Amino acid sequence: MDAIVTAGGIPRPDDPLYGYSKGDSKTLIDVAGKPMVQWVLDALGGAKQVDNVILIGLSPKSGLTCKKPLHYLSNQGRMLANIVAGVNKSLELNAKTKYVLIVSADIPALRPEMVDWLVTTSMETKDDLYYGVCPREVMESRYPASNRTYTRLKDIELCGADINITHVRMATEHLDLWESLIGNRKSPLRQAATIGFDTLFQVATHSITLDDLVEKVCKRINIKGRAIVWDHAEPCMDVDKPHQLEILRADLAPQQVKSASPALKKTAKAKPAAKKAVKAKPAKTLKTSTKKMPTARLKSKTKAKAEAK
Repeated sequence: MDAIVTAGGIPRPDDPLYGYSKGDSKTLIDVAGKPMVQWVLDALGGAKQVDNVILIGLSPKSGLTCKKPLHYLSNQGRMLANIVAGVNKSLELNAKTKYVLIVSADIPALRPEMVDWLVTTSMETKDDLYYGVCPREVMESRYPASNRTYTRLKDIELCGADINITHVRMATEHLDLWESLIGNRKSPLRQAATIGFDTLFQVATHSITLDDLVEKVCKRINIKGRAIVWDHAEPCMDVDKPHQLEILRADLAPQQVKSASPALKKTAKAKPAAKKAVKAKPAKTLKTSTKKMPTARLKSKTKAKAEAK
């Protein structure tokens, strides 16, 4: 599956991150020793389920790297236009493409195994859209000072994820509606109003469950959709404000030091090895193992209790 990374946008003077970006792209802000977007590219590059990475909004001059083939596209001006351009590029690379990952470039804590889990879990069904959500308790357990915006429903309080999966046909249908939903992505109530005032009322009064909300939204825009409930906060922890940036800098610094340590040791050993190259022994192959991501429960608490009875 190809991954479309949206990295367009330069903070304006009234943006909280303007002082950090210094007139450049937000996604190039340093996070624990490397650009924010580089962390995302490393996660996608290490994911087994990712074939190509399509980076929108930056150029090869940025000096970014990725273990998977990296394709650059210029910023199209709007989020939806960027996604459409990314989907078209994916189809150009492989005309048989059916699904793509849509990934925000400002979630540096994302890990390869999380990407693989999302793809594997989503592809258990054949829906049009897979939208990730993170329960408040999961986010605040991992990042207690994140100060995220949450939506409280009847059975769950949640925030949205910043990595989702969509069928390619979604980039050519319902474009006006998608434009409105994406434009109001920071305001769940405005998104609900876009779907319908009855939905707005139910969300505002916390009288609708997650399952029922998904069903109503899908019926409104005539698609098959599925909510992916994360039990990991990293894919949902984006950087919009300075305190969130500092949280992730502190969180990822030990990881950066750990990953740099083998390189430093290798450099230190390289000098004596150069003098006795003939006696050098072949390097041993290291075996690595990855833990399986726990399966997220997609059913609301209300329905789960009903089934238990």
